[in-house]
Amino acid sequence: MLPTLPALLAGVLAVLHVLVCVLAITVLPRNRKPSTAMAWAILVFALPVVGIAGFLLIGNTTVGRRRRAWQKEIDDLLRASSRHEDLPDEGAGEWNEATRLNRTLGGLPLARGNTAEILPDFASTMEAMREEVAAAEHAVHVQFYIAAWDAGTGAFFDELVRAAERGVAVRLLLDHIGSRGIPGYKEFRRRLDASPIQWELMLPIIPWKGQYRRPDLRNHRKILVVDGTVGVAGSQNLVEPGYNKPGNHALGREWVDLMVRLRGPVVRQLDTVFATDWYSETGEDLRDELVEVTERPGDVDCQVVPSGPGYVTENNLRLFNNLIYGARSTLSITSPYFVPDESLLHAVTTAAMRGVEVELFVNAEADQFMVHHAQRSYYQALLEAGVRIWLYPAPAVLHAKHFTVDDAIAVVGSSNMDMRSFALDYEVVVMMRGGSVVADLQAEQDVYRSMSRQLTLEEWSRRSRLESGLDNVMRLTAALQ
Repeated sequence: MLPTLPALLAGVLAVLHVLVCVLAITVLPRNRKPSTAMAWAILVFALPVVGIAGFLLIGNTTVGRRRRAWQKEIDDLLRASSRHEDLPDEGAGEWNEATRLNRTLGGLPLARGNTAEILPDFASTMEAMREEVAAAEHAVHVQFYIAAWDAGTGAFFDELVRAAERGVAVRLLLDHIGSRGIPGYKEFRRRLDASPIQWELMLPIIPWKGQYRRPDLRNHRKILVVDGTVGVAGSQNLVEPGYNKPGNHALGREWVDLMVRLRGPVVRQLDTVFATDWYSETGEDLRDELVEVTERPGDVDCQVVPSGPGYVTENNLRLFNNLIYGARSTLSITSPYFVPDESLLHAVTTAAMRGVEVELFVNAEADQFMVHHAQRSYYQALLEAGVRIWLYPAPAVLHAKHFTVDDAIAVVGSSNMDMRSFALDYEVVVMMRGGSVVADLQAEQDVYRSMSRQLTLEEWSRRSRLESGLDNVMRLTAALQ
């Protein structure tokens, strides 16, 4: 008896499903972490059409041969030109190890003799940046994930215009997606077009010009460099603290950020990161304009660490793990989006288990639903290991991204401690030692602690099964890279 049409279709679908599963388990693990490959495999097995479509859309993190080739060329040049830079102190332990690691990963050496000033809030950062631009004589390089010309940033943009009008080369980079959701974006672009500021979008998707890649890749860096001699970097976007959204203003919700102002030889490293991204977007080579800073105005040793999909080595993750394993007494982490991979989770919990006083500052309520619940799924393991979790009070959003190790090392930058920042976003952090920079950053951590509420294991164990289940589902989606 011949099979019916429905039976034939069912058989064909069953065979196709088996073939898809076989392809999934042979293709997905290639150059991926086991957790990421497993997350994709589960999605493909459970929902083949959705899984395949999702993988084709966002399963590839490549940024293209041209960007990778340029990144490699820059790294090779940096290593060759900086081989005579100062070496770390003998016997500096984890500092020596981290310095050598960073040099291997990002090509940038240790830079001695800098000053580092912590800028703990929006007002101090905007005024500091405005002052630096007002004194600019040659070049101003501005790179931010999100930017807007609004009541909070207007004085800064006006200063950029004045600088450009007096002959300063003012260059601005902003992410192609980051600013689109900010009210007034179209008017912002029109104002930029009408100004003498040279500006470009980072990682634009323009298929008809051959510019296409995974759509959720981001350039998340926040950098200002003026005349090659002063730099600012950290977590703050170039937009007023409520992101120009009436809902945030109604709730009194503002983003709390932290930046660092640097002077000395390390500024060239920040400018190199900007120049690399500027070339990637415009084709204009700025290497001859990079300033060699010979003066050493302070006693802070610094090293810039760039990371992102242009690097296959996950530079920021390797640095973080290395420093955390080197902690001996205290480890204080501030990360608004803490969604670690297995290696980082093990590093943090291991530090707590061997007696290091580990604390983590996160938000009591988050601005991103999926990320917040994915983050919560790690609280049980952290609390059981002895990590103290501090919940920064709503409606504020603690957006600062930094950590200190013992009383010795500080790291400030744009990178969250999550899988997105490790694999999908271009980031930049600055590792620092010496002077008062670690104590100054710890003072800000003291402020966070005084405002926050500690989450206990007993309290966390009382959450509902529904909450726990939702957290775990969101944890699975976080691994889909």
